[in-house]
Amino acid sequence: MAFRRRAKSHPLFSQEFLIHNHADIGFCLVLSVLIALMFEGCKVDVLISFLAMRNSLIPVLADPGISGLGGHTEFSLFSIQLHFGPGVTAKTAFLFILPQYNVSVPTAALNWKSFGLWESDPRFFFVFADGELVQYHYGLKDLVTILFYIFIAIILHAVVQEYALDKINRRLHLSKVKHSKFNESGQLVAFHLTSVIWCLYVVVTEGYISNPRSLWENYPHVYLPYQVKFFYLCQLAYWLHALPELYFQKVRKEEIPRQLRCIALYLLHIAGAYLLNLTRLGLILLLLQYLAEFFFHMARLVYFTDENNEKLFNVWAVVFVVTRLFTLTLYILVIGFGLPRVESQALDPERGNFFSFLFNNILFRMSVLLLVCLFQASVMWRFIHFQLRRWREYWNEQSSRKRAAAAASTKQQTKLLKRDSGECWEGGTVEVQVKHPQLPQIALQTPHQLRVPLLPSPGYHENGVVKAENGTSPRTKKLKSP
Repeated sequence: MAFRRRAKSHPLFSQEFLIHNHADIGFCLVLSVLIALMFEGCKVDVLISFLAMRNSLIPVLADPGISGLGGHTEFSLFSIQLHFGPGVTAKTAFLFILPQYNVSVPTAALNWKSFGLWESDPRFFFVFADGELVQYHYGLKDLVTILFYIFIAIILHAVVQEYALDKINRRLHLSKVKHSKFNESGQLVAFHLTSVIWCLYVVVTEGYISNPRSLWENYPHVYLPYQVKFFYLCQLAYWLHALPELYFQKVRKEEIPRQLRCIALYLLHIAGAYLLNLTRLGLILLLLQYLAEFFFHMARLVYFTDENNEKLFNVWAVVFVVTRLFTLTLYILVIGFGLPRVESQALDPERGNFFSFLFNNILFRMSVLLLVCLFQASVMWRFIHFQLRRWREYWNEQSSRKRAAAAASTKQQTKLLKRDSGECWEGGTVEVQVKHPQLPQIALQTPHQLRVPLLPSPGYHENGVVKAENGTSPRTKKLKSP
């Protein structure tokens, strides 16, 4: 009977224990928050009776109707009532799960054309029936919600890694470097695909594509729909969860600076759009960015499975250039031409408007636009440099293949010429074949010797005796003495 090999156990709360069980720990924390939703609050009445005795004070849990106990009749009775307000536990759990800072906005104060919505839209019938719409703005409580979804992202990361990527890696037998890159691209493909679908749904339903003027009209966009705010919180949670994953996944030291730069850039752009109330512009820019990144990491996955297949890299190159042009055009259109036409905004902390007033200054707008243009130019320069290096390597490889093919064909022609001339070199021996029109070819098989066919003398055999062509014997006749 074969016994199953037990996994190596690590000391409790050690680094290896934390690395191997970080997803389970996060799941326990998430589960505790979800269980808290079941308890809406409690009210507890505790009746404590104190029996005053001569030398001691003995607490006894008793009924209020007791008038005596154990023959002692002198005591004082106190009733203490402990009360926990209703919904304390559930309210705390909702603080982790749901977005905060909801505001009821009257429908009369909303410009529905700027939202891309119409009064006849059946999806918003309940809004007009009630006369108000629930929207959200940002605040410090969002950090608690982001923390909760960081643990959700860690759990999903571990699920994708264990049930999808690890099984594929066992079949491919990749090296350590390719194994690390394959895991990184696999995780990002799943995230980018989900984000592209989700972001496209939000942009279409909110009408930001059908009405491009809504990107800058009624700025600042302080009040956000539920799905827009929830999307931004999840995006921030994912890129923040990528920081501890560098430790949990044991990323190589050479890869850490590159991944830190990538994470910092994503956090800077997403948090900047969220805090500066440019959420509508940020949604479209994230859609374009994630679409290009999805094709790039998908091309890497296909390349790791088949190194001769590089067609998806060409598709990614086209998509990347198109998305960069659209990104730069949108920045110039919104920041350069759209925002200067909006009325000046003032600092309004009660509405959540903390930083939008900065765009009233033309110097700030031009500085932001200049930084964006410089960043996009640097990205395009790196892309062009990468493509030129890739094409140079491709043409060098093609030229080397052509030279190898030409050398092989020349060698083959040389062999054919030698074979036709009757000379063939094999294993260090020389074989010279001499053709005779009448006799078969006979060659010596001794190595390192000149192989020459043995030609018989002119004539023919008769009864084992060689005779000349004229019928005379080749032997010299002895002359008889007289």
